[in-house]
Amino acid sequence: MSPSLHPHPAATPLATGPSAHLALIRKAYEAFRDHDVEALLDVLAPDVHWVHPDGMSDYGLGGTEIGHEGVKDFLSRVPRVLGGMRLYPQEFLESGDRVVVLGLRDVTSVHGRTERLRFVHSWTVSEGRATRMEDIFDTVALRRLIES
Repeated sequence: MSPSLHPHPAATPLATGPSAHLALIRKAYEAFRDHDVEALLDVLAPDVHWVHPDGMSDYGLGGTEIGHEGVKDFLSRVPRVLGGMRLYPQEFLESGDRVVVLGLRDVTSVHGRTERLRFVHSWTVSEGRATRMEDIFDTVALRRLIES
């Protein structure tokens, strides 16, 4: 019997726990949950691209912001348009340097009306930091809530 070129399955260590990319992106959602901007910035590369649908530009919430200052500027505009938001990431999918998160968010208008809306966040990670976050969602539903 010739020796096997492949190790016995029991001899191959199993990967346990989330990958480094997944762990990093989970930290971003912890920061969102805790309203901790500094913790969020720790996850983001200094030149991060923070991307939201152009359909939200009328409210100052569309387009691409660059860098930590751009993210802070974006986050400072949100309370002018929304009364609150809670994110509930449901599923984390990883492929190479990309982590895609499917989830729900409870969004409250400045008039107190709350709706649960779906989101997809596409994150790109490089050298231990998120270099891009793209928020993909139904802009018609969010605009309708904002205007209610």
